[in-house]
Amino acid sequence: MPTDSFTHTGAIELAEGETPAIRFNRIVKRFGDHTVLDGLDFTVRKGDRVTLIGPSGSGKTTILRLVMTLEESQDGYILIDDKPLTHIEKDGKRVALKDKHRSQMRKRIGMVFQQFNLFPNMTVLENIMEAPVHVLGISKADAKRRAHELLEQVGLPDKADAHPTSLSGGQQQRVAIARCLAMDPEILLLDEVTSALDPEVVGEVLGILRKIAETTDVTMLIVTHEMQFARDVSNRVLMFDGGRIVEEGAPSDIFDNPQEQRTKDFLSAVS
Repeated sequence: MPTDSFTHTGAIELAEGETPAIRFNRIVKRFGDHTVLDGLDFTVRKGDRVTLIGPSGSGKTTILRLVMTLEESQDGYILIDDKPLTHIEKDGKRVALKDKHRSQMRKRIGMVFQQFNLFPNMTVLENIMEAPVHVLGISKADAKRRAHELLEQVGLPDKADAHPTSLSGGQQQRVAIARCLAMDPEILLLDEVTSALDPEVVGEVLGILRKIAETTDVTMLIVTHEMQFARDVSNRVLMFDGGRIVEEGAPSDIFDNPQEQRTKDFLSAVS
């Protein structure tokens, strides 16, 4: 593999024949008159763990929501494994792809949100089994077996028959992580997954995510305000401000020797 060649456009060198997990190409996203992302270009390699840092409102969560097709850009293209996610270019025009295609692409992507979004009327086990059975068509027996394995992995083997409302915030977030992993995603999006948690349970959730990063080859795109977690888990960090990449590099470069004053100011404010 060649050494990453970082620029402020988010470009990296790819080996000949290498297909990136995610490619953002000239993405423009506006909310009303406010441009959140302006010509965004960057690439995420397969198996990479890329963390986006920066102040609130800099466009980080919007990037995740675009990948999950929860938001739609006004211009540009997102490719997953070199396949278009929502739009293609045809005869010089940007053409939206059909819902069926988008649904198929979404199966490759999992997202863990700030809020847990569990179904309160279902048990923990049923929450984890729901999508594999009804979206992927996995048998209930196989989905149940996998759900129990994942509950063991996230440290909640005794909570299968509990309902989400009986669990602590940290436990609910661990169930949400298990539910996401049950879909066997190629890409895992993590959006400030500890922001709704009490400080004393943040560590247990981050510990599980560290283990996932260490023991799987899933590609991770992470938004977090936990700088130590970003340092521990990432192999690449991008500093955002005003919808643009200000600086990027290995965690040691960004956290120990930032080059841009905006990065220095941000890290000083959050340390």
